Amino acid sequence: MHIARRQFLMGSAAGLAGAALAPGWLMAEAAAGRIRIGGRHFAGDFAAAKRAGIEGVEVGVGGAADTLQIADPAVRQKYKDQMKATGVVVSSLSLDLLNGCPLFSHPQAPAWVEQSIDAAHDLGADGMLLPFFGGAHLLRGKEFRKDALDALIGRLKELAPKARTAGVRLGIECTLSSRQYLELLDGVGSDAVGAYYDIGNSTGAGLDVPADLRALKGRLSMIHFKDGGNYLGEGKVQMEPVAEALRAIAYQGWIVLETACPSKNVEADCRRNADFTRKILGLAA
Repeated sequence: MHIARRQFLMGSAAGLAGAALAPGWLMAEAAAGRIRIGGRHFAGDFAAAKRAGIEGVEVGVGGAADTLQIADPAVRQKYKDQMKATGVVVSSLSLDLLNGCPLFSHPQAPAWVEQSIDAAHDLGADGMLLPFFGGAHLLRGKEFRKDALDALIGRLKELAPKARTAGVRLGIECTLSSRQYLELLDGVGSDAVGAYYDIGNSTGAGLDVPADLRALKGRLSMIHFKDGGNYLGEGKVQMEPVAEALRAIAYQGWIVLETACPSKNVEADCRRNADFTRKILGLAA
C-alpha cells in the first residue's frame, strides 16, 4: 500500500514536527487514503487541469543551475496561488534534468534533489520523480550497471533521511523489472524511496506489468499511466490486468497521466483518459 503522507510524517519524531506544520488541506487529502489522478500536462494552468478532471499536477523543477527554478519562493508562490484558486494540488515534482545529469554520478545532483525535497515539502507534494533514462539508464542490456547501482544506492542512503523528515517520497523511474527494483530498494533500505512505475515504458520494454505491480506491493511511490500515442485502453498496454493488480495490492496514491493527446486538444484528451482510468479502477467520478 502506498504510504499516505500523514502516516509517513508520523513515522518519526522529526515527522511529528513536520506534521504539525503541514497545511490542513494536505493532511485531509492524505488521510483520505485513496487513488488520485494527476497529470503532467498542466504545470502552467491548474484551472485547465481541473476542467480536465485532474486532481494534481506533476511539476518540473527547471533546468540545471546552481539554484533550481523550483527553489525560488516566488515560483512556488505562483503554484500555491493556483492551488488555492482551483483546489488542484501539486502531486509531485519531476527532476527531468537528471536524465542528462545522473544522480549516481553528477556532482551537483544530490544538491538538486535536496533543493527539490525542500520545495516539495513547502508545496505539500507527496513525492518526487527521479528519472533514469538515456545516459542515466541503470541497465546495460538487461542487467544492472553495477557501478551505477552501487553509487546510486550510496547517494540515496544519504538523501533518504532528509526526504523522510520532510514527508516526501523519492520515486525511482527506470525500465526495471520488479526484481531489479527490489534489489535497488532493498539496498537503500528506506521507506522514503520507492518505485515510480510507468506502465507504458514497462510494456514497451517487454516486462510483465501486472506481475511487477503485484510484486512491488508496498514499494510503489507513484505510477505513470500512458500507452504510446494512444488513448488508454486502445493501445498495447493491457489495462484490465493492470487494474486487477492495483486492486489486488490495494494501491492508494497517485496515478499520474503522462498520456498522449491524439486529438491535439489537451483538456479533452486528458479528460478522456482520466475518465477511463476512474472507470476501469471503479473510482468515483
